[in-house]
Amino acid sequence: MSSRRPDPLAQVSDFDIRLLRIFRSVVECGGFSAAETVLGIGRSAISQQMSDLEQRLGLRLCQRGRAGFSLTEEGREVYQSALQLLSALESFRTEVNGLHQHLRGELIIGLTDNLVTLPHMRITHALAQLKERGPDVQIQIRMIAPNEVEQGVLDGRLHVGVVPQASALSGLEYQPLYSERSLLYCAVGHPLFYADDKQLDDERINTQDAIAPTFRLPAEIQAHYQALNCTASASDREGMAFLILTGRYIGYLPDHYASLWVQQGRLRALKSATRFYDLSLASVTRKGRRPHLVLESFLESLAATR
Repeated sequence: MSSRRPDPLAQVSDFDIRLLRIFRSVVECGGFSAAETVLGIGRSAISQQMSDLEQRLGLRLCQRGRAGFSLTEEGREVYQSALQLLSALESFRTEVNGLHQHLRGELIIGLTDNLVTLPHMRITHALAQLKERGPDVQIQIRMIAPNEVEQGVLDGRLHVGVVPQASALSGLEYQPLYSERSLLYCAVGHPLFYADDKQLDDERINTQDAIAPTFRLPAEIQAHYQALNCTASASDREGMAFLILTGRYIGYLPDHYASLWVQQGRLRALKSATRFYDLSLASVTRKGRRPHLVLESFLESLAATR
């Protein structure tokens, strides 16, 4: 049984590619001496690396000596193959770099309601930058309750979310975005609407029908609701606004969200110097997520707008 001779190049390494680039330059320059300036290395180093390439390939590639430089038949074939390989590598590099410049795909975001009225507009600016960088990117925004946002990111239905920052859930990563202030409001028609803050005691406030959120909040913020007589609940801030605007309930709302109704004379804050809390909002992504260039670009823009 005859044994098969092993292939000289079982695989092409970075070293082989570097040698092939030198070989291409030598051929295009017409010899070792002319290639010195182009390659920035001496003739002896070029000669050594050409010898290394010939040894790696198991082929004689060129004749060099007093008669001058010339390619062997095998050398001409290797040169043509090297041009194809190096051209393919360059195309690959160009296409991959192009992916960074021309994003494609989709971004699915889950947002807690009523962030658009925040004056910082960080999410809006990051989305604008993403669309500028990737005009073909498809963006889906889902306005859902905070608990559903976190669950959606965990199970992969959402790429990223923005939620009130409470205790971190296992499997998720949180990055602080905003801090917003919430005040205690009542609406026209409520018994406290025209009450003087100076004469309004805490006991009277605490006995009014109030609204509690059903989404997770830090313990120090939950204490503000525990002091109230919460007889209704809502899964989001818009639901709380609906109930407050009935004139039958009091409740906390972000001041940026409530400001238009305050300007219209439909809402007022109760004892704003003491009845408030500051809540941090954070972007949330899944730990160990697969690489997603559109998502990473959005997160970079979000971080850059701080």
